[in-house]
Amino acid sequence: MDPKDIRPKIKETTNYITNEPVEPEKVSSKAKIGRSIVVLIGEIIGFLLIAHANVGLVVTSWETAVVAVIALAIINALIWPLLTRLFLPFLVYTIGIGTLIMDGLLIYLLSLFTPGLTIEGPALILAPLGMALITTILSAVLTLDSESSYYRTVTRDLIKKRHPTTKTYPGIIILEIDGLAKEIFEEAMKKGYMPTLSKWVKRGSHTVTEWETDLSSQTGASQAGILHGNNENITAFRWVEKEHNNQIVTSTGFSDAPMIEKRISDGNGLLVDDGASRSNLFSGDTDDVVLTFSKIKNLKKFYNTTWYYLFANPNRFPSIIILFFWEMILEIISQITHWLRNVQPRIRRGLTFIPTRAGANVLMREITTETIMGDMLVGDIDITYATYLGYDEIAHHTGIRDNDSFKCLKQLDKQFNRLEKASEYADRPYKFVIQSDHGQGNGATFKQRYGISFENYVRSLLPEDMTLYSNMDSNENYSKMFSPFKGARDSIKNGIDNITDRTEDVLEYVTNEKVFRTENKKPEESEVIVLASGNLAMVYLTQFKERLSYEKIKNLFPNLIPGLVKQEGIGFIMVDSEEFGPMAIGANGVYYLNEDEIEGENPLEVFGENAPQHLRRSNSFKYTPDILVNSFYDPETEEICAFEELVGSHGGIGGTQSKPFMLHPVEWDVPTPLISAENVYKVLKSEILKYRNSENITKNLNHGK
Repeated sequence: MDPKDIRPKIKETTNYITNEPVEPEKVSSKAKIGRSIVVLIGEIIGFLLIAHANVGLVVTSWETAVVAVIALAIINALIWPLLTRLFLPFLVYTIGIGTLIMDGLLIYLLSLFTPGLTIEGPALILAPLGMALITTILSAVLTLDSESSYYRTVTRDLIKKRHPTTKTYPGIIILEIDGLAKEIFEEAMKKGYMPTLSKWVKRGSHTVTEWETDLSSQTGASQAGILHGNNENITAFRWVEKEHNNQIVTSTGFSDAPMIEKRISDGNGLLVDDGASRSNLFSGDTDDVVLTFSKIKNLKKFYNTTWYYLFANPNRFPSIIILFFWEMILEIISQITHWLRNVQPRIRRGLTFIPTRAGANVLMREITTETIMGDMLVGDIDITYATYLGYDEIAHHTGIRDNDSFKCLKQLDKQFNRLEKASEYADRPYKFVIQSDHGQGNGATFKQRYGISFENYVRSLLPEDMTLYSNMDSNENYSKMFSPFKGARDSIKNGIDNITDRTEDVLEYVTNEKVFRTENKKPEESEVIVLASGNLAMVYLTQFKERLSYEKIKNLFPNLIPGLVKQEGIGFIMVDSEEFGPMAIGANGVYYLNEDEIEGENPLEVFGENAPQHLRRSNSFKYTPDILVNSFYDPETEEICAFEELVGSHGGIGGTQSKPFMLHPVEWDVPTPLISAENVYKVLKSEILKYRNSENITKNLNHGK
């Protein structure tokens, strides 16, 4: 059957991204034949090359290769969709490697009936990969329609299973670019890296709105607010819970994410009604999840029939593996290039980042796009929220304006173009929203600037016999548990009961107190925990079950507060005073947050007019540290100073890290200024309800006729 007869019948529809009439893609018969011949020749060449590599594939002649490749194409067209349905759990739980195994077995079965063809050993895997490599190269060089076979295979199956009554109101597809600030997004469009999104803006279908994150400008806090309407008590990327034996909780922990979601969810998440979560931290209260941290340990939830759309084309996953290894090569080249050019600031990325980048920027990206395309073609999902992780990961290690970062955005724009084309095949309209959860700021790290890590600097301000634990690496296993040293120093602990003197002048204390540095130690167990979240750091004095007040810290650890605020890399700290309430303290001034009064210079002056509001809210959180530390921000250079070893960072306030964006349909009612992730949730929830209500009104009107 000709492909045009098995796709949805679309005479003429509306492109719901651009609001302009479109017609189904028209490809001439000659073009179709030409593309098929080019791909066929490429796969035959790949087959012969692998045979000459002596890895287990034997092809006695080129005629045998032609017969084998043509026969394999016919077998795949007839049998592969059925095999995918039957063995989908196997494909999912092997993370796609089962696709290569099935491809190899099909070639093996073919060899039993094809004289001159034998296959064994590594060739069972390498043969499918070699053919995919040739196809991938041809698609890139000749700009072949790589999606055509996808639509021919998948759409045919979907039409048979489509619900009798298709929803007619628009579905919403929300695509999050992790870590992209509005300023960088607009710069990328102007430089031509994102032509698809630029087209939407120029045609007037979409507009860009900036929104402002909470104090904690990181994915955990933002996605909790966006997907569940609640990010209370999410202090930072990771925090200490003193009441739970000083457990360190992290937003991305496989054990911690489910616990966090249970705390923040009221059952009315963004995705609760016919929603889908793809590659997110939290589920938004839907069970239709793919690669969602809060559900990923649940094997029943990990398996999802939506994976079918990824494996429906036998060549698709092998192509993704090829792209995965190509991305690894690009990362190796990038590391060498940055070293030769002496790009500054620069961090040591190391070997482990090579597959990490490929996983985030290729594997996760392709899985996300493929599953969303399947969702759209079925038409059941009302709202999908998906995260693309690549830019955030690359910008962390190379910089927010690095060439690698912009190239990542160019690749993401191609994904959005694929989804735009896929919408033309759907039986219902879709509204696309592109947004980010936070931005990033750039700058040399604390250690690079001052020759000492932040945790060691904190250690130097404490009594020399105190032990300290720190977690400053964003690529660690974040679910570490820690119990403090049980033999706490009696002299310090007993000192709590002897504090009776009235608080002296705060500014005088931090200005005049002489700072004594003590010798560093490397303890196995700790009475102090120091954590980092980009340019935000937290100091927990874990000898004490409660959060220590400013007065107690001042008397027990007199070096600590002055030593921190006098360090030039620190913009301000926040502590809670028994007498004054929460205070933001800088080197030359104090902001009394409850009274909105300033003594000396305003330490929050460069951090935005909403900084006091954010700090007051964070101070009320259950797990706020004894001392919250935020780095400096330079408005002229837009630099911040990460306490982790990252070039691009986020987590606190200052500059572009707190200024993400939302690219949304122009007709949407989006208030400005839009402050906090919880208010983004309200906007999105409101818009999907409008579409559903319009459907109900239409049905009622039709029923009354």
